Formats: sequence, C-alpha cells, structure tokens
Amino acid sequence: MSRFFVCVFCLFSIVFCYAQVNIKVVSIPNNTPQPVNIYLAGTMNNWNPGNTDFKLVADSLDQYAITFTPAIGAVKFKFTQGSWATVEGTSQGGFIPDRTINYNGQPITVELNISGWEGAGNVTSTASPQVSILSEAFDIPQLNRKRRIWLYLPKDYQNSQKKFPVLYMHDGQNLFDKTTSFSGEWRVDESLDSMVLAGDYGCIVVGIDNGGANRLNEYSPWVNTQYGGGQGDEYVEFIVETLKPYIDQNYRTFTDADNTGILGSSMGGLISMYAGIRYPEVFGRVGAFSSSYWFSDQSYKQVNDTGVLPTSYFYLIAGSQEGGDQVNDMNEMVETLKAKGAEDINVFSQAHADGKHSEWYWEREFPNAYKWLFEKKTSTLSDLTYASMRVWQSGSLLFISSEEQIHGKQVFLYDVGGRQIATKIIDYNQISLDRSFNSGIYFLKIDGQKGGVKFMWQN
Repeated sequence: MSRFFVCVFCLFSIVFCYAQVNIKVVSIPNNTPQPVNIYLAGTMNNWNPGNTDFKLVADSLDQYAITFTPAIGAVKFKFTQGSWATVEGTSQGGFIPDRTINYNGQPITVELNISGWEGAGNVTSTASPQVSILSEAFDIPQLNRKRRIWLYLPKDYQNSQKKFPVLYMHDGQNLFDKTTSFSGEWRVDESLDSMVLAGDYGCIVVGIDNGGANRLNEYSPWVNTQYGGGQGDEYVEFIVETLKPYIDQNYRTFTDADNTGILGSSMGGLISMYAGIRYPEVFGRVGAFSSSYWFSDQSYKQVNDTGVLPTSYFYLIAGSQEGGDQVNDMNEMVETLKAKGAEDINVFSQAHADGKHSEWYWEREFPNAYKWLFEKKTSTLSDLTYASMRVWQSGSLLFISSEEQIHGKQVFLYDVGGRQIATKIIDYNQISLDRSFNSGIYFLKIDGQKGGVKFMWQN
C-alpha cells in the first residue's frame, strides 16, 4: 500500500472516530444589528449564551457555521447574539422552542435559518401593570457589574399603608414577560394577581436578571472545574448588603427573615439554597426548583457544616423527566436538611412524574411554592396558630394552648436569628418570662413536638 493511500486511510479513520456536527446558518433576519456575532447555546455547553468556544464563523456570503462534537443523543440548542436578551425567536419576535438534533455518532450537517430575534418584532409585553423595571443598570459593587432589576408590587400597594413580605428571585428575564424570557415566562405577576383577588395578603417580588455568560459563575460559590462558578458569595452579598437594604428603605416591607424569601430554579435553586443556609437571619423562606446540586457536592457539605435553624423553611421540587439524577439529588438534600436540624414541618419536597427542566414546569409550580412558603403569615404575631399550638401573653406569663399534653414538658426559646436563648418547663399551660426578655419576636418549640410557633412578646 502506497504512502498516499495509508495517509488517506488514516485521515478517514480519524474523521470516523471523531465524527462531528456541522451547523450552517444560511440566513439571518434583516433587522439583525451589524456587525453581529452569533453563538450556539445548548446542552453541549450548559446553555451558555455567550460561550466563545461556540461562536459561529462568518463567511463572505453572510452565512455562519460551526463544527463541534457533542455527546451522542439529543442535542438541544438555540442561537443567540451573546446573551439571552438576544436569543432567536419567531419572525414576529415571539418565543420558539429549543431546536433539536439527534446525533448518533455519525457526521451530520444541517442548514438552518434564523427567522427573528425574540422581542425584536411586534410582540407586546405580557407583564402586568404591577410590574416595573426598578433599574436597567443597578450597581453590583461586589462584582463590579450592573444588572436589570424587576419589581412587582401587589395591587393594593399604592392604595394602602400595608407592609409586605418580599420574595427575591433569580433569572429575572423569565419571571414576568415573554418578550424577555429564555424559553417561556413563569407568569409570576399573573399568579400573584390572581391570588390577591382570591384573598391572599400579597407579596413584593424583586427579580434579578441573570448575568448571561456570568450566570454559572454568579449562581455558585463553589468552582466546578468544567463549568466555572466561584462568584456566588459576592452575588448573594449583593442581595444581602446592597439590594435588600435599598428595597427595605424605599418600599413598605417586613424586613425580618420570616417575611423574606429567595427562590430560583436550576442553578438559581442552588444559589437560593446556599443563601438560605449562609444567611438564615435574612432569608427565612427558601424555594429551590430543580436545583443543580450536581454542580458541587459542597452544597450538601455546607448544610452539614452549618446546620439548619428552626426558623428556616424550604420548598423543593424536581421532575422525573429532567435528565440526570434530579429527584435523587433533591431527596439527598432533604435528608441532609433533616439530619442537621430541620423538622418535617420545615421542609416540603415533591417529585413530579411529568416534570421537565423547563420554564413551563416552574411556572406551574410557582403558585403552590409561594402559598406554602408564605402561608404562615398572619396579621397579628401575638396570636398565631401553627402546628396545633397557640400562644398569647398576659403580663409576665406566656400561655400555651396545644392539642397534646404539655404539662411538665420542656420549652426551647429562640430569638429571630435562630439562637437558643432559654429553656423553660411548662407549668400546666403557662411559663413565666422575666424582664430579661426584651420586646420582640421569638420562636417557641416544645420538646418532642414537631414544628413550633412564633410569638410577639411585649415587655
């Protein structure tokens, strides 16, 4: 065999062993700004919209191409101009579902058209009148970046003097408006509007846009050697030290942890769990949808090392059709929380057989999560029924009503930061609190009973 044929044979073998996907974009919308960079974001790069390794190469005909080798199976993707704010859409600027190529290991070439860019056509905003943009460029000094911040105010905010609990949410682009969403919106505003009309007290929602290419970095305090991370501490510090103080100063809010929640999905679920464990005195209500615990085992270690306060509540969901091991990962986190101090009543978890790693799933489950996380609110903290108990004050005595026999049992008292400050023995249905108890909110738990009760003490 001649050297020429040997070389051809070797070249053929290399191509066969490293078969690739070739994607060619043969047309782009006329309203595309020029010059433009087009990127591929999908399952092969953890949906990074501005990954330079997946930047398409332009030719002289204004066509764009990219070649890569993904894992065998379904490859889902979309085109972007470098961020989810510039993701492809319909010719009218509407949402389109993910593109899919089934890759079996053999070379494949596909030619595709980009019909439009989401939000760039005549699609109207779906945000309710209760939604506004707090800032297009809110300063994040901890990361030396700026970010768009969304604000949802309950319908009766302007016509009342009520204070409201606050829910901080990640991936703000996806919460209220389909013209800015990645793959469909959560309809948080419509859901809350409906619940207020049905009698719900109401809640302020602060939506924080994700950082596009920095999303993975900001949504994990731990580094994944393949995907990044490591800026989660600074991102959460931004919420705690900069954003929350601004919201509390400029809007009528309940500022305590029991009235402050944080919620997100996927990597947003991971950082929400981290924030709830790292700052339990700030975030007493934590929602974690389809959380990416796989990103770092440190998420479990953090709970083991830090523990869980009795004043923290966690709402976790995962879908059986998400891929990976989402349900088992969630169950492991639930067991970790309970092993480190969380009572059954403090943790809700549910796996859904039809659940997928998708906005429609999280949209559907948001109302239930919100109601569970904030259902323990009441107009008066001095008379709160919870976990089959009721407490009320008379002079220096705290009276406790319970369906169970409580005489002679030990009571543990905690401050709002979750620190145990005293133990008492119940004398029939009362305990005595001296003047060392300053006026304020406290948490009471009876030994042997699940859950507890929050009460207001007036000295």
